[in-house]
Amino acid sequence: MARFWVCATGAVFFLAFLVLHLRFCGTPVLRKFASQISWRTEKLFYRLDVGWPKYSEYFTGATFGVAVDSLNGLVYIVQRGDNIPKVLVFTEDGYFLRAWNYTVDTPHGIFAASTLHEQSVWITDVGSGSFGHTVKKYNSFGDLVQVLGTPGKKGIGLNPLQFDNPAELYVEDTGEIYIVDGDGGLNNRLIKLSQDFMILWLHGENGTGPTEFNIPHSVTVDPTGRVWVADRGNKRIQVFDKDTGEWLGEWTSCFTEEGPSSVRFTPDGKYLIVAQLNLSRLSVVAAPPVGGIGDCSVISTIQLADQVLPHLLEIDRKTGAIYVAEIGAKQVQKYVPLNNCIPSFVS
Repeated sequence: MARFWVCATGAVFFLAFLVLHLRFCGTPVLRKFASQISWRTEKLFYRLDVGWPKYSEYFTGATFGVAVDSLNGLVYIVQRGDNIPKVLVFTEDGYFLRAWNYTVDTPHGIFAASTLHEQSVWITDVGSGSFGHTVKKYNSFGDLVQVLGTPGKKGIGLNPLQFDNPAELYVEDTGEIYIVDGDGGLNNRLIKLSQDFMILWLHGENGTGPTEFNIPHSVTVDPTGRVWVADRGNKRIQVFDKDTGEWLGEWTSCFTEEGPSSVRFTPDGKYLIVAQLNLSRLSVVAAPPVGGIGDCSVISTIQLADQVLPHLLEIDRKTGAIYVAEIGAKQVQKYVPLNNCIPSFVS
C-alpha cells in the first residue's frame, strides 16, 4: 500500500510539471491542450535574476530610480541618504564599477540616453538644497553638462523654465525630452522639449479631466509615436500623440486598486510594464495596435513581497531585462525574459 501511494504522488507531480511545461513553452497545439487541464495557471514572462548584482552591499540608501545604457551595457542607480554616494554604476552582469555624488541633492528619476555619438545620464532632483528642483544632464562619469530649471528654487515659470519636484523624464534618440513635473509639488504637467531645450508643447493643470494630472509620476514613448504618462494620483495612464501633444485616450480599468508609478515598453513594443508602488506589483499589459487605445488588458503579473515598493523601473532595449528600483527593500532587482516563452526582442 505504501508503494502505491508513493507512485501515485510521483505521478501527480510529474503531471503537474508536464502541464506547466506545455502551458508555457510548448507549441500552440500543446498549449491549448494544457490550458484545458490547467485553466488557473497564469502565463509567466520573466524570472528573477538572483545573481544580480554580484554584491548588494553597495546599496546603502533608498533606491529611487534606475536607468540602463543598453549600448554600453551599463546600469545606473540613484539612491537617497546622508553621506552616501547618490549614483551607483554597475555592469549589466551585476559588477560594481563606480559611484559619484556631484551636484546631486535628492534624486528621484534617472534616464540614460545613449547613442553612437553621445552617452549621457539625466537625473530629476526634488531636493530643497542648492541643486534641487532641477533636471540635470551628466556624462557617464558624473560630470555635470546641463541644468534645466532654477537650482534650489521651485516654481511654475516657463521662461525661464522652472520645476517643482520633477518626477521623471524620457529622452528619445533624436534628443527630444519628455518631462513629468509634479511629484506632489506645485506643478502637475507634462512638457516636451526640443533637443535645444525649447518647449514644443505642454499639458499642465491639476485635475481629473483629459490632459489634467494628479502626480504625473512616469513617462515613456512607444515605437508608434505615442506618449504614455502614469497619472498616479488619478489612478490612470493618459496617452498623447508625441508630435502634436493631442490627447488620445486613457486607461483606468487596470488601476482601480492603485495608480501606476512607473511605465516602460518592452523593446518590441508589444507590452507595457507597469509598476504599482504600494501593491508591490509589476504588470505586463498588452499594448494596443496603432490607431486606437482600447481597454487595458493585463496578461501577466509579478507579485513582489509586501513592502518592497517598486518605485521606478527601466527595461534594457537589447535584452528585454527589467530593472526595478525598490524603495522599501532598498535595492534594485533584475528580471530576465524566459527563453522560448515570450516573443523575441529586437536588438
